[in-house]
Amino acid sequence: MADVTTIWDIPDMRGDWAMAGPSLQSGDDLQTAVLISLFTDRLALPSDATPDGDRRGWWGDDPLYPIGSRLWLLGRVKGPLDVPQRAQDYAQEALQWMIDDGVVASFDISAQWINPSRLDLTVIANRADGTSVAMKFPQVWKG
Repeated sequence: MADVTTIWDIPDMRGDWAMAGPSLQSGDDLQTAVLISLFTDRLALPSDATPDGDRRGWWGDDPLYPIGSRLWLLGRVKGPLDVPQRAQDYAQEALQWMIDDGVVASFDISAQWINPSRLDLTVIANRADGTSVAMKFPQVWKG
């Protein structure tokens, strides 16, 4: 059975479920897994500086297999030069489980400044059969 299709809502910078008429659309399981992995708030490390002291995370996380990414930590950063590298590192950390589980062979991840107040993220999932799926996430960071 396919998962409910999750799409990236650019204006609201959030995931949403896709509709097929009056029903929820299904399919695009890889994109849905990537969206959940990137845009669910992972528990911050004790060493991470958080905007308000809240480490977020999901209450049901298994300590060995946390869900989500730490991209949310970039939300109040004012745009230092290391933001693209941090975004790539956080994305790689969040998506590593799919490599470990054999869902994909590897990921190519790049974060690019579009202008001084916008960072976009591109994720290419490389499957073991040689095919790849490219996904672009505009505005993962807005200053």
